[in-house]
Amino acid sequence: MGALSHIKVLDLSRVLAGPWASQLLGDLGAEVVKVEKPGSGDDTRAWGPPWLADGAGAPTTDAAYYLCTNRNKRSLTVDMTRPAGQDILRRLAREADVVIEIFKVGGLAQYGLDYARLAAENPQLIYCSITGFGQDGPYGARAGYDFLIQGMGGLMSVTGRADGEEGAGPQKVGVALTDILTGLYAGNAILAALAHRDKEGFRTGRGQYIDLALLDVQVACLANPALNYLVAGQAPRRLGNGHPNIVPYQDFPTADGDMILAVGNDNQFAKFCAIAGHAEWAQDARFATNAARVQHRNVLLPLLRQTTVMKTTAEWIALLEPAAVPCGPINDLAAVFADPQVRHRGLRVDLPHAAGGTAPQVANPIRFSATPVDYRRAPPPLGADTDAVLGALGLSAAEIAALRADGIV
Repeated sequence: MGALSHIKVLDLSRVLAGPWASQLLGDLGAEVVKVEKPGSGDDTRAWGPPWLADGAGAPTTDAAYYLCTNRNKRSLTVDMTRPAGQDILRRLAREADVVIEIFKVGGLAQYGLDYARLAAENPQLIYCSITGFGQDGPYGARAGYDFLIQGMGGLMSVTGRADGEEGAGPQKVGVALTDILTGLYAGNAILAALAHRDKEGFRTGRGQYIDLALLDVQVACLANPALNYLVAGQAPRRLGNGHPNIVPYQDFPTADGDMILAVGNDNQFAKFCAIAGHAEWAQDARFATNAARVQHRNVLLPLLRQTTVMKTTAEWIALLEPAAVPCGPINDLAAVFADPQVRHRGLRVDLPHAAGGTAPQVANPIRFSATPVDYRRAPPPLGADTDAVLGALGLSAAEIAALRADGIV
């Protein structure tokens, strides 16, 4: 029994931020019903190739992208633009603890699925709206996308090679990080709202509305670059893989590729210098302290690169790890999933899939001692659970058949 096995989630979201939040809740034991458009479903089902293979090795119609964020859910197809579909969703919301949606501001009011309508019928409901820019403000009506928000929210201004270097210019992060962070914030906000509701009295406390914006999340997650700016009044510049406050803390060339050297204090730097055959660097006033190294990074970094290129990545790791100098390789994903620590921690999970064969998954990183994460369901085929969900609402087989014939489900 998961920590949230008593919680029911109605997921009206799609793509990444909302589904990431609902998958997290599902991993923690919640019962999640994913509502999708009949015939097409979540947009990400079509974002391939690659496609999930069935038991015979033939491609299905579900893309790998869809698989990354939809396990531990049941798929219900409903046309919410029609009154009969809206009635189904309101009935589900009356029994739910949580609703998650990603429609534009006010977009669900026309269907009677907004917070005011649903909370009037279920005062205990936690209703989380995820938008690009929030429920108010001059940008409130705009659509928001991860790439757009990475640019507007400042992340791309500190990501990419420094001006003057080959390939210089702003870069987005290689995954839709703002969406994922928003999903994680949504999960935290929902859990806090549930705790507050149940503190007032289990099943008797009141729910609340959560307004979560991608832009807000991106700005909040600028972390130390944001505070560097707010304290110093100067916008940070791109440093490639370098760190604005720590040196050396970046990639360095080796005899057979590259490695990461992440020196976090002066003692680690002195150890590195001794191992590298340049103990004198640690005594040089320009390099003896981190503040001095940051000031003189343009002098120190070329010296380090001339040294690191003399050994292979594996040779450096063999020398530096025993001395507790943080370092490591730059792995591609094949190397990541072959890594002995990743394998030991079980970060790849294969779940039986309704189409036959298995659906690969990346494990949830949370490790509980008493209520472990449970991988109950592979990401479901479109509408796979429609009959079961509607049957649990009390609809007869004939009523469900009529809804299907009418294109409602």
